[in-house]
Amino acid sequence: MSKQDDDKLAARLRRQQRAGAGDAQDEPGTVDSDVGERTAKTVKTDSGGKTAGGGYTTLRNQFLIATPSLDGGIFKSSVTYLCEHDKNGAMGIIVNRPSNLVVQDILADVCDEQPSEELATGNAAPVLVGGPVGLERGFVLHQLGTHEDPERWASSLRVSDDIVLTGSKDILLALSEGRGPEHYLVVLGYAGWGAGQLEEELASNAWLTSPANADILFSTPYHKRAAAAAKLLGIDLASLASHGGTA
Repeated sequence: MSKQDDDKLAARLRRQQRAGAGDAQDEPGTVDSDVGERTAKTVKTDSGGKTAGGGYTTLRNQFLIATPSLDGGIFKSSVTYLCEHDKNGAMGIIVNRPSNLVVQDILADVCDEQPSEELATGNAAPVLVGGPVGLERGFVLHQLGTHEDPERWASSLRVSDDIVLTGSKDILLALSEGRGPEHYLVVLGYAGWGAGQLEEELASNAWLTSPANADILFSTPYHKRAAAAAKLLGIDLASLASHGGTA
């Protein structure tokens, strides 16, 4: 998306969103990252939880599930999908924070032509608040279709074999014309962690981690995603809250 488009969308989101987040650098997920550079080209990556170069275990392509110790702000009861994680830090998208904007609002702002009435009706899904950082940045998190070329879009990060994060306007144009991916989330903003910060938060029991699941990402109702992700670990979040938030 162009900077002008991004700025316009961010202004609309800030006016309408209800989710609050602090700007302090030591708060969870508030560190700016080089996400723009990371989505400059399509990158083939392994699934999360695998050992990367130098023996580093990456949590890319996994869920971060907030424990009850994160009891305020945008991360309370959140589920974050980690798109990148290495020794330099991490970047992810919160996947259960719908804003008051809908996808059609985004398409109307960035596309020259209005989509057909049929497509407009189909784009009534909410735009998600992806995190407290870079609300001027728009992304589409989507699942690759069968035989779909992962390099179809101008600026993408391939998170796993079938999940891609795209930050270029061409995917929005395709969505407005009915040529876009079948399963997708449109988000503004992201969550970022500096080197070692996420590891410290994990050690302090701020998060649970579980393998990502496309059904939870794209099909499970937003308000049920945290419980569904925790259930992958055999954990009942309500029970965890009653025991003080430790796993």
